[in-house]
Amino acid sequence: MTTRRRFLAISAAAIALPGAISAQPVHIWQGTALGTHATVRLAHPDAEAISARVAAEISRLEDVFSLYRPESALSQLNRAGRLQAPPFELLECLSLAGAVHSATAGRFDPTIQPLWASYAEASALGQMPGEARLKAARALVGWDQISLDPSQISMAPGMALTLNGIAQGYIADRVASLLADEGLTNILIDTGEFRALGGHPGGGAWPVKLAAGGAVALTARALATSAPLGTTFDEGAQVGHILDPVSGLPARSNWREITISARSAALADALSTAACLFPSKAEINACLASFAGAVLEAITPA
Repeated sequence: MTTRRRFLAISAAAIALPGAISAQPVHIWQGTALGTHATVRLAHPDAEAISARVAAEISRLEDVFSLYRPESALSQLNRAGRLQAPPFELLECLSLAGAVHSATAGRFDPTIQPLWASYAEASALGQMPGEARLKAARALVGWDQISLDPSQISMAPGMALTLNGIAQGYIADRVASLLADEGLTNILIDTGEFRALGGHPGGGAWPVKLAAGGAVALTARALATSAPLGTTFDEGAQVGHILDPVSGLPARSNWREITISARSAALADALSTAACLFPSKAEINACLASFAGAVLEAITPA
C-alpha cells in the first residue's frame, strides 16, 4: 500500500491579504501534474484563457515525463533503452539531474526506477521486496551508464529512469516561462512544488505554509519540501519513498522534513529530495553552496 502526504500549502492569507487591493480577484485553476494536484493562482481579466493554456502546457509536458503515459518520451526511453531525437525538455531536465547527482555525491540518482518499481510492486501485494529482487534492481542503478546527447539518450539494458524527484518542479518552471513570455507576472504555480512568478497581485509575497509549522514568503522564487516518509510503501507508513541509490534501501534519515528554496522549482525539488540522505545540516548547506541562490529554508529533525 502506497500512501502520500502533501507538505506545502498556500495560506488562506494568499487569497485575501489584509489591506491589500487588487484590480482583479485571484482566480484559481485546478488540475493535475504527474498525478499530483496542481493549481495556478493569478489575477487577470483573461484568467480562464490563461489557465487553459497552462493546462495544455502541463499535458504537453506529461507527454514527455509521465511514467503513466505509455507513449511519453520517458516511457519510450525506459522501454527501449534509447530514445532518438529526444525532446529538449527531457534533455534539459536530465542535464540538471546530472548536475545535482554530481553535487550530492550520487545521492540524487534518477536511475533508481528499478528499485522504486520493486518496492511499489511488492507494496501493491502488501509485501516488501525480497533480497534477490533488490539485488537485481541495485545492479541496474548507476548514473554513469546514462548517455545524453541531443541526437539520442541511451542507457544500459534493463535500466529505467524516474524523474519523480525533479519533473514536477521542472513543469512548474516551464509553466512560469510560458507565462513570463506572455508578459504576465504575480502568479503562483503549484505542481507539487511551488514557483512564484513575481509576488501576490495584491502586494507582498505569497505566504506558503509548511506542514511542520511556519511559513515561507515567496516572491520570484521556487520552494520544495521533501520528507523520507512523505510517501510510504507500507500500511504502518514506516517504509519511505526516498531510496538510497547505494544500499537500495529506504532512507534512514535524520530528518522528518526539509524545505529548500531556489531560483528554479526543478532545482529545489531535486535538492530537497537528495538532502534527506545527508546526515547533517552542515553537509546539506555545503551541497547547496554549489548552486547560486539555493537556500535551506527549514529542516525538522526526525
